[in-house]
Amino acid sequence: MRRLAPRPLAAALEGILEPARPPGLLAAVQSVWPEVAGPALVRVASPVSERAGTVTVRCESAVWAQELELLASDLLERLAAALSPGPVPSCSAPPPAPPSPASEPPSGVPARQGRVERLRFVVGSVPNRAS
Repeated sequence: MRRLAPRPLAAALEGILEPARPPGLLAAVQSVWPEVAGPALVRVASPVSERAGTVTVRCESAVWAQELELLASDLLERLAAALSPGPVPSCSAPPPAPPSPASEPPSGVPARQGRVERLRFVVGSVPNRAS
């Protein structure tokens, strides 16, 4: 059968993406982030690291970081629902701790499996994502 139009790349890659995804909580959060955050937040915020259940989300500006702090409990609930097939655990978002060099895992250390206990928001450049 001859195709009249090119096939979308997402459809062609669908079968190989899941096995190629690295294990760990950060990879799981990054894979569900677009559905959890929605298109507007995906453009301005991106999960960039995880340590002991705390996921650091890099935000385009301080205004977006503050807005996401206000949405943290809702985002935590949506993440819990997206990451686990069972009932959604109650989540709370304590105020973000001040940034500290010791809060980031050393490079090359694999992320732990687990659940997102807390979201931390930092300001920095967000990778440009195609819509």
